[in-house]
Amino acid sequence: MKNKDRDGKPLIHPDKTSRMVPMTLMFLVLCGFSFYLGGIFCNNKDKLVIEEVERPAKTSPKDVISSPLQIKPVSFPECGSDYQDYTPCTDPRRWRKYSLHRLSFFERHCPPIFERKECLVPPPDGYKPPIKWPKSKNECWYRNVPYNWINKQKSNQNWLRKQGEKFFFPGGGTMFPRGVSAYVDLMTDLIPGMKDGTVRTALDTGCGVASWGGDLLDRGLLTVSLAPRDNHEAQVQFALERGIPAILGIISTQRLPFPSNSFDMAHCSRCLIPWTEFGGLYLLEIHRMLRPGGFWVLSGPPVNYQNRWRGWNTTVEEQKSDYDKLQDYLTSMCFKLYKQKGDIAVWQKSTNPKCYDKLASPDVYPPKCDDGTEPDAAWYTPLRPCVVAPEAKYTKSGLDSLPKWPERLNAPPERLSGVHGGSASAFKHDESKWKVRVKHYKKLLPALGTDKIRNVMDMNTVYGGFAAELVEDPLWVMNVVSSYSENTLAVVFDRGLIGTYHDWCEAFSTYPRTYDLLHLDSLFTAESQRCDMKYVLLEMDRIVRPGGYVIIRESSYFLDAISTIAKAMKWSCKQEDTEYAVENEKVLICRRNSGILLPPRV
Repeated sequence: MKNKDRDGKPLIHPDKTSRMVPMTLMFLVLCGFSFYLGGIFCNNKDKLVIEEVERPAKTSPKDVISSPLQIKPVSFPECGSDYQDYTPCTDPRRWRKYSLHRLSFFERHCPPIFERKECLVPPPDGYKPPIKWPKSKNECWYRNVPYNWINKQKSNQNWLRKQGEKFFFPGGGTMFPRGVSAYVDLMTDLIPGMKDGTVRTALDTGCGVASWGGDLLDRGLLTVSLAPRDNHEAQVQFALERGIPAILGIISTQRLPFPSNSFDMAHCSRCLIPWTEFGGLYLLEIHRMLRPGGFWVLSGPPVNYQNRWRGWNTTVEEQKSDYDKLQDYLTSMCFKLYKQKGDIAVWQKSTNPKCYDKLASPDVYPPKCDDGTEPDAAWYTPLRPCVVAPEAKYTKSGLDSLPKWPERLNAPPERLSGVHGGSASAFKHDESKWKVRVKHYKKLLPALGTDKIRNVMDMNTVYGGFAAELVEDPLWVMNVVSSYSENTLAVVFDRGLIGTYHDWCEAFSTYPRTYDLLHLDSLFTAESQRCDMKYVLLEMDRIVRPGGYVIIRESSYFLDAISTIAKAMKWSCKQEDTEYAVENEKVLICRRNSGILLPPRV
């Protein structure tokens, strides 16, 4: 029986000969076309130009891995003098492009790649090596931070004063009529944990010139001072010139770049943040960053409104209403009023999980954040009107559960369990590794550990091991964790160290010339597939001080290319072995030299 199609007609099967003819023709056409393409490629192979990377003509996969990356020599001109205080992601030249809503134009808005500067940011005329710590806490060279707006506008508040070639910092402030030390003395009376090692890390929002953070350094407390780049010219640059930790930032529409439940204390001294507006949204961000049992300190409106309201251009009724609203918001967020005296009020974040359980009830404001809200997500992450409750699995991360400083520095934190591969043994291994490394670094760079180096950044830390080994030296370290890497920053804070999230494909939130030493460990190995090495190195040149140092620990594959770019930036570098003298990893010790004649440091 013959096969039929669905219409009942017999199916016709072509024989093999008729089927092979078109297949043969197609084969011949494809072969001819491939030879044609091959001829074009061969005739034009000399026209193919590789602008950056030059590789041998024939390489095996093994050769590609072992042969160093090579790039052609480059050159970078000096930027114009109007770029001496250039902050690419908070550039006033670009503010008009962004919304006025909640001052969000002060937040990070980085330029697109076609607008990136490929030039070297120059120091101001008359720039001098910064004054050494601890003398720098009280004075700095005027020509290094040549901005006099604060001196003129805040002269009655005694933030700073210009005298001859220097600025002096007498420790004044809006709420510091008797000086910052007397203010902090009163605060320590209210919070005894500031004296016994219980409180170690702090966040100062709206920091001014960071006198509060500077005073705390003398008391063994480490503060991140925060201020936007606004009309209070160069607050953060003043802080860093003094040798006090600070970064550019503002609580506006995005979370600040810190993990949840990490700071022991947060502070606002008349920082002009509208705490009771937008449903208490900014208070929710303070709550997120404070660890359970942590303290929030507020001085200024509306605290002590009964005695202060006449100087605030308002009425006593308005200030009472604002204070009542503030108290209601804080209570609803599981804070309790801890102590109050004079102009200073202290609230404490609850450690009781039952308070947070109540926030899961319907029609409660603010509500508890749902399970899909990542508490530590804080890189371009919008603020959310909900309470980030402490995770139930962590019972030893509260302030009353942590070892006191300095014991907490070397105690494996509980939050290691939330890190992939994290464990007490991995932590101890990292700790012993950095003991050996830092000892070796100090041989390669004798200035490390002396008063020649004050402001240090570890550009891609894991557990803060580099900083931990330097904790007895006259310096501080900003520990940076990549927003694309494993989230270990909470562990850094649990050790009593400070740090921030960052993406090194973008500029860092600081002014030029603000760090004495930059350290990186295999950053290009980890990030070169995302970030252009040239722009990362140019950013490092922007933020390291003239005469400052860079320690680059990298795969041997990258070192020649790094050296080529470093030479173009006028760095002087020397390649050294690691502590174990392995061939596939080296250490590059570099010093920035801007071409200006540097007198000896004072």
